[in-house]
Amino acid sequence: MELFHKILKAAVEGGASDVHLKIDAPVVFRINRQLITVDAPIPTQEWMEEIVAQITPQHLKKRLEAEREIDFSYYVPGIGRFRTNLFQQRGQWCLAMRYVKTQVPSFEELGLLPQIKRIAESPRGIVLVAGSTGCGKSTTLAAMIEHINANFRKHIITLEDPIEYVFEDNQCIIEQREVGLDTLSFHHALKHVLRQDPDIIMIGEMRDAISFTAAMSAADTGHLVLSTLHTTNAAQSISRILDFFKAEEREQIRRQLAGTLQAVICQRMCNTIAGGMTPAFEILINTPTVRKLIEENRLDKLPAAIETGTDDGMLTFNQSLFQLVRDGIITEKEALSKASNPQALEMNFKGIFLDEGRRILG
Repeated sequence: MELFHKILKAAVEGGASDVHLKIDAPVVFRINRQLITVDAPIPTQEWMEEIVAQITPQHLKKRLEAEREIDFSYYVPGIGRFRTNLFQQRGQWCLAMRYVKTQVPSFEELGLLPQIKRIAESPRGIVLVAGSTGCGKSTTLAAMIEHINANFRKHIITLEDPIEYVFEDNQCIIEQREVGLDTLSFHHALKHVLRQDPDIIMIGEMRDAISFTAAMSAADTGHLVLSTLHTTNAAQSISRILDFFKAEEREQIRRQLAGTLQAVICQRMCNTIAGGMTPAFEILINTPTVRKLIEENRLDKLPAAIETGTDDGMLTFNQSLFQLVRDGIITEKEALSKASNPQALEMNFKGIFLDEGRRILG
């Protein structure tokens, strides 16, 4: 275990976001999204089996035996907390460990926009933080909760698999429930959560129709529900939600969603000129125009509504990337590689702006 902890300590001190351990292969860190091979002893089968036996939580050992892969949180005093996925490839154990910073970064440290702070202060409704794997959704969500915790008297219940950031009560009372440890499943926890008198419910990930139905029921009764979703842009998130449901249910769900959705924040991570990372955002806010488009199933018009909704706090990826370039934070090349519409963004850099959104909505 001493060598294992030394590897984790080196990862934290080296600024790694992830640690990858595989039998008979070099130890690999991910630093600024790049995979870096580390000068460390090659993991052997015997060593990995010992590590697995030591770090697997007692309550997950039967599931590991049955399913051959599990998620859990691993904490080393003096080093930090790691979101851990233990799995097998070719019959051998592998570990993928994501370092979770103990201190929740502030809005300013993360480069989050003022309108995200306003969204976090919403009294009710569903707020989704969307994006691909590793784009910082959990960190943004944690910053939103910490902002609420510092400024409002609320009761917050989180449902996570596993717990990542650990919150301490400030203005809020916060209870964090880990699937497998504190509750049998997301479904089981969601069935009982409204009886626990929450003001705000945070669901680690929106996974299926049951979890989204529960989220809409909570939002319908005046609660704020925060969650994450795997989608590449804000407008696509609506279609992704509807895909959770059977075709004959979607009409009713779409109308219910139009009434309960508060906002969708989608993010993509960009390499900065200074050598770090910063998020670019697309923000959809459920204005009367957006609500009408969702109700009428004109989802193809949502990107145009976002583009023309800047006065309401909405933002497209192209607009966000253009601002990051103008502020000298990222290069034009990086912006174009992350843009939803690179051709339009390239025109923007040349000073040409087409009002396509208003034409489409018109």
